Order: sequence, then C-alpha cells, then structure tokens
Amino acid sequence: MLDYTPPLRDMRFALAELADINLISSLPGYEDAAGDFVDAILEEAGKFASRVLAPLNASGDHEGAVWKDGNVTTPKGFKEAYVQFCQAGWNGVTSKPEFGGQGLPNTLSAAVMEMWKSANLSFSLAPLLTDGAVEAITLCGSDALKAKYLPNMISGKWAGTMNLTEPQAGSDLALVRSKAVNHGDGTYRISGQKIFITYGDHDLTENIIHLVLARLPNAPEGVKGISMFIVPKFLVNEDGSLGARNDVHCVSIEHKLGIHGSPTAVLSYGDQGGAVGYLVGEENRGLEYMFIMMNRARFAVGLEGLACAELAYQKALGYARIRVQGRDMGGGKASVAIINHPDVRRMLLTMKARIEAMRSLAYTVAAWTDIGEAHPDEATRKKHEAMVDLMIPVVKAWSTEMGIEVASLGVQVHGGMGYIEETGAAQILRDARITTIYEGTTGIQAIDLMWRKIIRDAGKTLTAVIGEMQAFNATLGEMQGEHFQAMRKSFEPAVGALAESAMHFGTRCMQDPKGVSVGATPFLHLFGIVAGGWQLFRGAIAAQKKLDAGESDTFYTSKVLTARHFADHDLAAARGLAYTVKNGGVAAIAITDEML
Repeated sequence: MLDYTPPLRDMRFALAELADINLISSLPGYEDAAGDFVDAILEEAGKFASRVLAPLNASGDHEGAVWKDGNVTTPKGFKEAYVQFCQAGWNGVTSKPEFGGQGLPNTLSAAVMEMWKSANLSFSLAPLLTDGAVEAITLCGSDALKAKYLPNMISGKWAGTMNLTEPQAGSDLALVRSKAVNHGDGTYRISGQKIFITYGDHDLTENIIHLVLARLPNAPEGVKGISMFIVPKFLVNEDGSLGARNDVHCVSIEHKLGIHGSPTAVLSYGDQGGAVGYLVGEENRGLEYMFIMMNRARFAVGLEGLACAELAYQKALGYARIRVQGRDMGGGKASVAIINHPDVRRMLLTMKARIEAMRSLAYTVAAWTDIGEAHPDEATRKKHEAMVDLMIPVVKAWSTEMGIEVASLGVQVHGGMGYIEETGAAQILRDARITTIYEGTTGIQAIDLMWRKIIRDAGKTLTAVIGEMQAFNATLGEMQGEHFQAMRKSFEPAVGALAESAMHFGTRCMQDPKGVSVGATPFLHLFGIVAGGWQLFRGAIAAQKKLDAGESDTFYTSKVLTARHFADHDLAAARGLAYTVKNGGVAAIAITDEML
C-alpha cells in the first residue's frame, strides 16, 4: 500500500466542473493547459508525489533537519529527491517562460502543489518559498536583478526565502529593526537577526537567495519605512559564478512540534561588518513588495490545510477498513471492521465532505486568480482580482483550521493506535498545527478580512459574492430530490446569515471596533463554510447531471451524498455562528485582565 495515493479523479472533477479548466486554457498564455496535457501533468505529479516524496515523509519526521557548526543538513533522501524534482521541471511550474519557467496557470498548479504537500509537507516548503521569492523579484525587481537571479532560482539550482520575523517583531512588522546602509556602489550593508525562517539554511542548493526586510537610516517610522533587499548566501560574480560567502549565517534551527524535516532557521546578518544586499524596487516600499510573496504564500498554506486533511483521511479510511472491532449494530454476532459502525462512518464522511469543500473552493479561487491576471477584458480582470483579494484570507484560515480538525478526526478514527507514532496519524496532526500560524494567524486573517477586505471597500466585493451565492440558491432550488432539498434548506439561511453578519460589521464597526473584532474569526469560519458549501453544491449539481444522463458510476452518487452530509453537519452551524458574530463580543470586552 502506498503512503499516499493522489486523489486524481476528484482533482480532475474539481478542475473541470468547478474551476472550469477549459475556460482557463482559453486565456492568453494558457492555451496548452487543456485535455491530455492536464491529465499528463496530474499523472506525472502524482507519480512523483507518491513514489518519491511520500516514502520520505515519516523518515524525514523521525530524522529531522540537523544544525551543526553553522551548517544545516536535511533528512536522508531529501537532497536526492530535490534534484529529481528540479530535473523534472517541477520547480518552475508557474514561473515566466522567459526565465526558464513553464508558465502554467495557477489553477493547474494548485492541484500539483496539493500533491507535494500531502506527500511530504516538510519537503514541499522549500520550493514554496522559492516560488514566492521568484514572484516578488519578477514583479518588483530591476531587469538586472531578474537576469542575475531568476534563471537559477526557477531551475532550482538556487533557493529563495522570505525574511520578515525578528525576535521583537512577529506579526507587527512596524517593529522591524534590521538595518540597511547604502554603501554608495549600488549595494547596501544589512545587519540584524531574523527568526523562524523556513529553509533559511539547508544543503539542497548551492546558493540561497534571501529576501530581507530592513530599514534605512532615515526611513519613516512604522511599516512605511521598510525596504526589501536581496541578500544571497554566496555573492554572485558578474559572470554568474559564485563568489565569496556573504555575511549571513545560520546560528541555530528550531526544535518544533512538527514539520521536523523542514529547517526553521535563526539567521544573523552583519556579524562581520554587514551582509551585502541589493535593493528590490524602491526604498520604503518593502512591505508592499513582501505582500506579493505573502498573498501567494497564504493561498499555498491554505492548500497545506487541504493536503494534511487528505492524507489524514486516506490513512483513517484505510485503517477503518481493516481494523476489526465490535459487532455490527444490525444484529450480527461476528466482529466487523470499524468502518461499519455509524459513528466511524460519520467521522469519515465529515472528513471527506470538508476535504471536497476545501478543494472545490481553493481550485475555484485559483481559477479566479488566472482570470484576474490573464483575461483580455479589463473589467473582468478587476472583478476577479477583487474576489481573489477577498477570498485569500478565507482559503488560508478556514482551510487550515479545517485541516487540523480533519487531522484530529483521523487520530480519533484510529482510536488508541492514532496516538502511536507508527501509524502516521499523529504526525499529520503535528505537521498541520503550524498551518494556522504560518503567514499570519487565523485571527490576523480574520481581522484582515473584516477591516481591509470588507470595510475598506464598503463591502462592495462581498456583496457581489453574496449576490452570486443567492443566484446559485435559485439554481439549487430547481434540483429535484430530497438531498438537494436538504442542501437548499441549509444553504439559503446560511447565505442570509453571512449577509446579516456582514451588515452587522458595517453598521457597528465605527461605534464598537473592539466588540465587532471579537466576531471576526467566527465570521471568517462562517464565510468559509458558506463559500465551501457553495462550491461543493455546485459539484453535486454537476454530478447529478451526469447521473441523470445515464452515468451509473458511484463516484457521482458519492458527490451528492457528501454534499448532503456537509449541508447537515457543517453548513447547519451557520445561524449559530452568525449569532456569535453579532453577540460574542460582549463578555470578551467587558472582562478585565484580572478576571482572565
């Protein structure tokens, strides 16, 4: 039995029926992303994920990354797997072709990335950071910087990182103290310390290109005074060869709850006079540039929640089919596999429903990203850009929270064996736990959603999305059968609860900003289950149409029943969440520090 089996059929269904990959392939530059080509990409990615990356997941967790004498070694097999990964061209899937990338759409890349993350989350973080750094340099760097760094980063010969966090500056980047001094020759000298730097040092590549936030001497206070710099581990000569070691060093790596194969580094800059850095873009616009990486990373972390959930479900389902324990409630005398017990079936179907809702939403938002970047009509681009901007915190935070819940259910299905490391269920839960913290915690995503994405544009984009949900509700109402009636019965009031909660924010935000902010995270969860249900029910309708056309494959029947379960078990909670959004801040604001 494989450690991980890519859910290719479900991926193809989501890409075809929800993300509309055929539409994406009609956009300029994405013409190849259709038909047999898509199938070939998924098949080959699935083979690599299951045959190369997945077998290293448990061993990488057990061995972990190791720091010794200032150098970091990744677990056995990681370096060889990375070489194969790059040779196969997976490192530059969405990067620009002019720098050696494949230029594939985000929609297809989302499915590919999901497989890397399910197979081996620790390994997948290395190319994730490089991809974000490539995107930032592509959009913000000078032509000289692009020519100097992008080809080797896209090929995988060099890696990339993002350096934000410092001991005193976690999410509050206004507190960043790292310094940059203009050296007068087109370079800067960087000094300071950065912590929690994923793959900040490793042995996978010959060079590591750090994107570092730092302040110039006369920079404005706060976030407006941050600049971004490229700081390579090894300096790069004019002919492209590697030069002297730069003044940046890994002084330790963290001992963590999970993702043990991924080195989380403490980096020290300028201990010997200053690390040589190169300004990206303009001075004091570094945070703006870093958010290019951040938004891309936030979507990718949302996929991590989905990926952990998928792996947890596969392990739990496999165990439930072979673990014999207890008699069938139907009256049989013989012991049966636990998959026959109603509560185990409830847990498994809950896991499956949440996974399919997450996947449906993530792939759809990825498609909106492609439309926002490549559609020839400007109004259409702007509409989808706004929708993506709104949905990124939902995909990131809701999917990762669901990923942890599904991973925890996976342990529960295993029973006592789930608490034993050998089954692998515990590792998934440990690994998943970081995802709600990465790239801004769930609370930060919720505040971003409320104050920056909704209130800032007076709720226009949210209103438009809710309008599409309401229009879909009419389509749902046209479907026959008890399962679709149940979906409609849950969906219609859930959309109403979302609209009421948004109205509450709009009317109360100025009078009671602290009180309404207490409701931000429940609102994000409400938004997530409604948006996830919306996409899941779209899939159920597409599946029912296949059945009505004569298809007898139980895959389609499963789609309908899974959506029904989500309606009954997850979406039914919408009204309660709306109540919490509107009333949950009273006690939290009234209670004093001494009472806590």
